[in-house]
Amino acid sequence: MTPADPNGSDPSGPADYDPRQYPPVAVTVDLVVLTVRLDALAVLLVQRGEPPFAGAPALPGGFVRPDETLRRAAARELAEETGAAFGSVHLEQLASYGDPDRDPRMRVITVAYLALAPDLPVPCAGTDAAAAAWVPVTGAPPLAFDHDQILADGLERARSKLEYTPLATAFCPPEFTIAQLRRVYEIVWGTALDPRNFHRKITGAPGCVVPVAAATAGGRGRPAQLYRRGDATLLHPPLLRTG
Repeated sequence: MTPADPNGSDPSGPADYDPRQYPPVAVTVDLVVLTVRLDALAVLLVQRGEPPFAGAPALPGGFVRPDETLRRAAARELAEETGAAFGSVHLEQLASYGDPDRDPRMRVITVAYLALAPDLPVPCAGTDAAAAAWVPVTGAPPLAFDHDQILADGLERARSKLEYTPLATAFCPPEFTIAQLRRVYEIVWGTALDPRNFHRKITGAPGCVVPVAAATAGGRGRPAQLYRRGDATLLHPPLLRTG
């Protein structure tokens, strides 16, 4: 008999591993895709084209292919639904969900991703969806599977990260005014902000925004200074929702 490895590994190796001894588990990715459309925070929803929950609204997503990483699977699903390029959207892992009964087909563990981008195009339904549309988050219907919880978690992640990171710039074009950035905060947080106070805080946070040698033109009033995102990853001091 081969002695056991003191590090706890199996000395018999993968040749003696029989996957049939374990219950089957599938892995999917689901996406909370948020954008600002028509002055409102909107989430991308699909109408499921296949059972289970055929015809019900849901977050976009799908099974991870054998040759894919989780992030690549999320990027593929995002491109299928929105046509957005992989590098043009803020994409981060949100959380994993694995309750045994979350999917009636079999044991399915999903890894959710949060995607943010400015004014994404009109979506097109992916391979397993009958339709896709942007829906204001305030009017989102009940969703299939456990997607209500995933959406709620994604919204809270986005709202909280606006407090201590420059994530709000992900909803803006490459060059933007402070008023445009403030409006993103107001839409995502659902509250009005004092313009002068916001301007002072956001421009006073080191590395958050950087002025560019241009200003808006063609509108009413004085041209507004344009900015781009800086290299800061954290806001110091943070912009608190209650502040």
